Amino acid sequence: MSEKNQAIRGGEFLIRETLAADIFIPEEWTEEQLMMKQMTLDFVEQRIIPNLERIEVQEEGLVPSLMEEAGALGLIGSSVPEEYGGLGLDFKTTMLITEAIGGAHSFSVSFSAHTGIGTLPILYYGNEAQKQKWIPGLASGQLKGCYCLTEPSAGSDANSGKTKAKLSEDGKHYIINGQKMWITNGGFADVMIVFAKIDDDENLTAFIIDGHAEGISKNPEEKKMGIKGSSTRQIFFNDVHVPVENLLYKREKGFKIAVNILNIGRIKLGGAVLGASKDALSHTIQYANEREQFGRPISKYGAIRYKLAEAAIRIYSGESANYRATQNIDDAIAALKAGGMEHGEATLKGIADFAPECAMIKVLASEVLDYAVDEAVQVFGGMGYSAETRAELAYRDARINRIFEGTNEINRMLTVDMLLKKAMKGDLDLTTPAMAIVSELTGIPEMTTPPSDVFEAHLGYVRNLKKAILMVAGAAAQKLMLTLAKEQEILMNIADMTIWAYTVESTVLRVQKLSHMRGGEDAVAIQKAIMRVYTYEASEWIHSAGKEALLGFAEGDELKMMLMGMKRFCKTEDFNTKEARQTIAQHLIAKGQYDL
Repeated sequence: MSEKNQAIRGGEFLIRETLAADIFIPEEWTEEQLMMKQMTLDFVEQRIIPNLERIEVQEEGLVPSLMEEAGALGLIGSSVPEEYGGLGLDFKTTMLITEAIGGAHSFSVSFSAHTGIGTLPILYYGNEAQKQKWIPGLASGQLKGCYCLTEPSAGSDANSGKTKAKLSEDGKHYIINGQKMWITNGGFADVMIVFAKIDDDENLTAFIIDGHAEGISKNPEEKKMGIKGSSTRQIFFNDVHVPVENLLYKREKGFKIAVNILNIGRIKLGGAVLGASKDALSHTIQYANEREQFGRPISKYGAIRYKLAEAAIRIYSGESANYRATQNIDDAIAALKAGGMEHGEATLKGIADFAPECAMIKVLASEVLDYAVDEAVQVFGGMGYSAETRAELAYRDARINRIFEGTNEINRMLTVDMLLKKAMKGDLDLTTPAMAIVSELTGIPEMTTPPSDVFEAHLGYVRNLKKAILMVAGAAAQKLMLTLAKEQEILMNIADMTIWAYTVESTVLRVQKLSHMRGGEDAVAIQKAIMRVYTYEASEWIHSAGKEALLGFAEGDELKMMLMGMKRFCKTEDFNTKEARQTIAQHLIAKGQYDL
């Protein structure tokens, strides 16, 4: 890693250039990491897919037993330190396992809820006694975990929950009363992380509760659009006695736990849906090769090839962004640990620093999956609407991911909010580059010759896309000031611009690095085609979103100047995108799967 970028912080991608050598790309996985991925894929193929129908009807005991099988392989405890019975793998490798489990439909939801929100609050916030008591069982899968935060009147506004805790007269127990809903794994959880307010506290406190404690009752399983095989229950707490030693972390610090665990959940969801997207596209390619109409496979037709190529472009670009952010988080964790910080605290702080990227990846990846499964149904045609195919199942299962871990609308607004808060705290200097862009807009444009190197040219486009974001965000903050937080449409426009620019840069850097690794551009022809198409189309999206945002608050000469700036900053070289997509599609069709 270069000295210049060694200490890059969350959100700094907007104002600092990153070198290709400074990012991790999936082509760099070690043999051991790829073995872990293959073991996970084999588990899904051999133990989950043959049992999908049984999982979908929630055959009693099946998912818990499959969780135990995954635990025996070490998959459940991959992120848990060895001293508590886990494998102690780094964040990046646990993300790869999460990706590999992503094609397991409902089971991936049960798995992710257990390994994430069901285990990590105790691992990262529990005291030593709590870790020793609960983590080994959770890491092995012998104990199953769930997370009880959402209530009927408290969804996105989680801190408004009404579940109450009161200390017993003898001071030995907290007595919990309340209701939780949409609880994944709620039907079989042995360990519950439950959030409640003690007495008249303003903020939540977290508790570890035995899932079989007296006073816990549950509604029947929810009937859902998708992920039908995952247990989802309403849970009621009626005078549930919880030992005082089961209070997790500190009083009124439950919301802090919730926020930080959600940061982890967001980027891990990005990994899971990435795996689901690859799985969906591979099945679509196979079907397109097998299905014949008018005397030849439908994969021969341009309209089908467009769909296959576009899904691959979005998956490859989303993957590039996902693992770039994951490596940044791993580096931040390692740096904090090297400074003497304990592993759990270092992990939380490292991830929290990159909370904007976590929110962006969640939005990006969940919408990539939506595209992949929607086009899968379309390519399958009438069969895609039939419950006999996994295309139908994947389509229904995918929809929840834009709601999980905070809706995509909430995450878009959080992205901008977190970046602006970093700027106000002095952690991120957005003002200086924004002012420089204003000067550039009022000055005479420099006439420069585009670089002949395709990667340098595309990195030039990235620099300009960032200028477009800083121009719009800076002008909105200056013009709207304290009312900006209420202008949700503008915030979401800025968030979209930011997500796409980050993804374009990640993709360009990945292909540039891969070109160096493989000895030149000719060795990465397919990847270069992906890079060029994605840069071209994302620049168009950014121009449209930026223009829409500007029309929402600017006027007069200022508006005209910034619209001209948007046009200038989002300009890219015109090229034959149809031919590039054909090249990508032909590669996928020849391979019979997504293999990039």
